[in-house]
Amino acid sequence: MSVLIAYCTCPDAASADVMARALVAERLAACVSEMPGVRSTYRWEGRVEHGNEVLLMIKTTREQLDALTARVRALHPYELPELIAVEAVGGLAPYLDWVVEQTRDDD
Repeated sequence: MSVLIAYCTCPDAASADVMARALVAERLAACVSEMPGVRSTYRWEGRVEHGNEVLLMIKTTREQLDALTARVRALHPYELPELIAVEAVGGLAPYLDWVVEQTRDDD
C-alpha cells in the first residue's frame, strides 16, 4: 500500500481546521499537519493574486486518494482548491505502517 502526502491550501485557520478534523475522523487521512503563514502567489482569472493561506500536509494512502479528493472538494470554500498528492518514497517504516492502519476502513 502506497503512502501519499497530499498538499492543500486553505484561506484561513477555521476552514483548515474543519477540513483536517473531517479527514482524520472519516479515516481519509491518518494525520493532517496545519502550517499557517503560507503566502501564495498565483494567477486566477487573468490576474496575479497574492494571499495568506494555511497549508495542509495530509498523510494518506493511494487507496484513499479518490475519496479524500471528493471530500476536499465538498468541504473546501475555494471554487478550485489546490490538492496535489506525492508518493512518500521512504520514511520510518513503523510510521508508514501507522498511516496505512489509520486509513483503513475496517471498523
